[in-house]
Amino acid sequence: MGVLFAVGSVCFAVASFVSQWAAVTRPGIGVTFFVGSIFFTTAAFVQLRAAETRGDRIASLIQFAGTLFFNVSTFAAMNTALDAEQVDLRVWTPDVFGSICFLVSSWLAYVAVSRPSTEWRIGVLNLAGSVFFGISAAAALVEPSTSEPVSAAVANAGTTAGALCFFAGALLLIPGGTTHVDP
Repeated sequence: MGVLFAVGSVCFAVASFVSQWAAVTRPGIGVTFFVGSIFFTTAAFVQLRAAETRGDRIASLIQFAGTLFFNVSTFAAMNTALDAEQVDLRVWTPDVFGSICFLVSSWLAYVAVSRPSTEWRIGVLNLAGSVFFGISAAAALVEPSTSEPVSAAVANAGTTAGALCFFAGALLLIPGGTTHVDP
């Protein structure tokens, strides 16, 4: 599960970073985001299946729903023929719903763990990542008058920061990944 979350996070971090700072083709970036969303969804499904308590199942189910929204938004984003209104409906809207699901799920997981612990550190990282993804989603709204996002720089920076937080949290999930964490 940790490896799946880590790979998904790397895909999102690389795609958002590269789209901001390098001249890379849009289809390549879109495919990278979509592949990352599949890894996130697979990891979230594994986590949902492993959930033991009612609270864990609820948080995992909400997170899983969020990953499905990201599957929809990242798949739709690969279509370069969409106009601004279509992008907002097919890409931005599911992105926002996915981000809200991540925020709710991360908050539920964060408040359920004892402090200080590895689980708490993972909760903090995932909550921070969810906040960054939420900021990214808000900034990614495409303005119909310009056909440009509110702020591509903020959207890309938020996605990159969020993905790096999720990556760090995922590493803590990997067996043996907690051996170097200070209490």
